[in-house]
Amino acid sequence: YTLLFDKRYQKKDSVISSVHTKVKGVAQTDKWIWDTAEYTIPMQANSFFVITNVIITENQIQSRCAEYPFAKDLCSSHSSCIKHSVDQQSNGIRTGRCVNYNATVKTCEIMAWCPVESEKTAPVPAVLESAENFTVLIKNNIHFPKFNYTMQNIPQNFNASCTFNKKTFPLCPIFRLGDILQAANQNFSEMAIEGGIIGIEISWDCNLDWSYHCSPQYGFRRLDDKSTSKQPGFNFRFAKHYKQQNGVEQRTLIKAYGIRFDVLVFGTAGKFDFIELVMYIGSMISYFGLAMFVIDFYITYCSCCKSPVRIYHYKKKYETVQNPRQVLYVSYVDKAHITLIKEPLGMSLQDAEGNVVESHPEKFSDSVGCCTNSSNKDSVTEEQEMQPLHREMTFSQAHLKWCRCGKCQKTDKLHEQLCCRRKEGRCITTSPLFERLVLSRDNLKDALLYKEPFLDLNSRNVNDKLRRCAFKQYIRWRFGSFDLEDRAVIPSCCRWKIRYTYPKDGGNYTGFKAI
Repeated sequence: YTLLFDKRYQKKDSVISSVHTKVKGVAQTDKWIWDTAEYTIPMQANSFFVITNVIITENQIQSRCAEYPFAKDLCSSHSSCIKHSVDQQSNGIRTGRCVNYNATVKTCEIMAWCPVESEKTAPVPAVLESAENFTVLIKNNIHFPKFNYTMQNIPQNFNASCTFNKKTFPLCPIFRLGDILQAANQNFSEMAIEGGIIGIEISWDCNLDWSYHCSPQYGFRRLDDKSTSKQPGFNFRFAKHYKQQNGVEQRTLIKAYGIRFDVLVFGTAGKFDFIELVMYIGSMISYFGLAMFVIDFYITYCSCCKSPVRIYHYKKKYETVQNPRQVLYVSYVDKAHITLIKEPLGMSLQDAEGNVVESHPEKFSDSVGCCTNSSNKDSVTEEQEMQPLHREMTFSQAHLKWCRCGKCQKTDKLHEQLCCRRKEGRCITTSPLFERLVLSRDNLKDALLYKEPFLDLNSRNVNDKLRRCAFKQYIRWRFGSFDLEDRAVIPSCCRWKIRYTYPKDGGNYTGFKAI
């Protein structure tokens, strides 16, 4: 969705633009006619200024006169006015004399353009309130250098009599000033009194691919803060100079209030690029890795995630890898897990402490089930598993400290001193399931033939094959996999039960080879 909707397969470029404006309109006031040359002031960059209100001070010449009665310019004697001093708000330079401003107020005399400006507040209503009917033509030329593409906002079928309207003429580049302020949610009559700043936004979103589209979108908003009480609006002063017949220079001072319009151009263009497509697809793939990290973090550290979920997640994601020549795996019939014990051993393997590496495997059914004799029962219940066999091992043995079942044989090798149980109890070799899965001759033959269909089972060394197969069957049963065969230790009682059932000629057994 993002790839197509946001066009992430495109190479992008930012717009370079130029703006030219022309304001049209004529207004009449009590004193004169205002045309474009009178009310339009050229501004820098992409801006234009329209005068909407004025304070005019006429017939000013350079001479001596009383200063406007600012608080710092009020005086009662000449000593209050310091000669040649200038205040930040002064209209001129003090002469050192205190003179009458009017019949009741005295101010310091100054050298300045006299008479000084006497009005300090903007007229209400605005002098050029009718300026809302003026129009402006905005010419906007844009260029996208990466694609060498140039465009302008004036359409080919441009009608010079049109006026912009979002619904009827959305591409017309001629705007009525009153409509601009209305679109910016402003009242022209109120803003015309003290002025302000309006932004005209031109947005270009160009698609230069097969579904070509490149046209401007216009928006309007006020840029200055009208709620401020300090220096509101927008105004400045300028003067028109001329000479009297006697050669004395004279001027007309104009304090102009008005609206400054800033034309702001934004835009991007996009065109299909194979590299951009590949990079985006690659970044999306990397997000899947981030998602896995978040899920792992949540499962591992979030308190609301239950412990069994954490354990299952850990088992599925991680595999504990040990040096295969430095570890031993043991399985007890009374413990529901496999234990990992590190070598070398300082005591019997039965008494050595280890770490739990995984839960106890599922009941032996899949790979061995296919080889079990059809005369056997399909399943063995939990109560039946530990029922004693009628046939017991006939050899005797002394009591061993590390043996818990009473069936183990004496050995001096620490890594062979292992019982089938962690605590005292019935030996696993007395279980009917041990007889069927591990010792059954028919089942062992089927298992051998399952791997090698033409194996000769009448040879002299058939007991060696059956004995090794029984060892593997026990490992698959108690450890759940042949993967641990090399380092899985078979308990002494089980090992000797298998050896007793399928003895080796001469009775010399190699046993488990430790490092």
